[in-house]
Amino acid sequence: MARILVTGGAGFIGSHLVERLLGQDHEVLCLDNYFTGSKGNLEHLRDNPRLELIRHDVVNPIMLEVDRIYHLACPASPVHYQYNPVKTIKTNVLGTLNMLGLAKRVKARILLASTSEVYGDPQVHPQTEEYWGHVNCIGLRSCYDEGKRVAETLMMDYHRQNGVDIRLPRIFNTFGPRMAINDGRVVSNFIVQALTGGEITIYGEGQQTRSFCYVSDLVEALMRLMNRDGVHHPVNLGNPEEFSIRELADKVMALINTPSAISHRPLPPDDPGRRRPDISKARELLGWQPAVPLEQGLRETIPYFAEKLKQEGYQVVGKIK
Repeated sequence: MARILVTGGAGFIGSHLVERLLGQDHEVLCLDNYFTGSKGNLEHLRDNPRLELIRHDVVNPIMLEVDRIYHLACPASPVHYQYNPVKTIKTNVLGTLNMLGLAKRVKARILLASTSEVYGDPQVHPQTEEYWGHVNCIGLRSCYDEGKRVAETLMMDYHRQNGVDIRLPRIFNTFGPRMAINDGRVVSNFIVQALTGGEITIYGEGQQTRSFCYVSDLVEALMRLMNRDGVHHPVNLGNPEEFSIRELADKVMALINTPSAISHRPLPPDDPGRRRPDISKARELLGWQPAVPLEQGLRETIPYFAEKLKQEGYQVVGKIK
């Protein structure tokens, strides 16, 4: 079995990945600074003798001996990555440099969790890996999307110059249990607002589209990509079914009996109008496509948030249907 480092391993996606890797009897080093990650996400795994928790910030170098590196560390929602944009871009650039230096030294295969944000507000639809994107390099989101673009550049340059064995998934919107209550992304926002009876806030008219991938599907794809030899180019990972934000709100309200009403607010700057992955490469190279439809994923996610809100002392007025 392999010795595997997961940076951001206490985060939403990271904790699900750690759980899957431990289930395959790997030895897992989980590295996190707990800015957006939570020890509670790993509480049920704490006594596993093959799990080692390390509090560390990837902006600073670290010396470890590992076979593989899943580099997931970085705030991923606008609320969190815009809270400290300088820190976000340092995490993307210096953090990736440090992990690549480690991978080079110990000859480990390294996977960077890149993002659909590298496509910006796309002018090509659906987005293929060959599309170079349409990004505002001085906008409010650029600490994240330009940070990830630089991180991809570093990955490719370390591969070309030093022969580092890299993997480059571009992850589209993902949701599921263990998202933070204050995550700030649209699925968690709508569920929390519906459960607490607050206004369900839609930016603009809600005609902008997204594709929503359930977390178990994404983790399966990440592991398949890591285990596939010779794939050093970007691979889109996401659900190719496209929904408007208004459709998502309607689906959440159909699953929760809530007094919440919909309210509209102005669109934030550089908010992508349409986003849907072309996953032809993932289908061809990994034999992968999402298995969990949006409604099923919501049914799995809503009870998690209901329980989490009660634990945190919120009044839950929405009833799950």
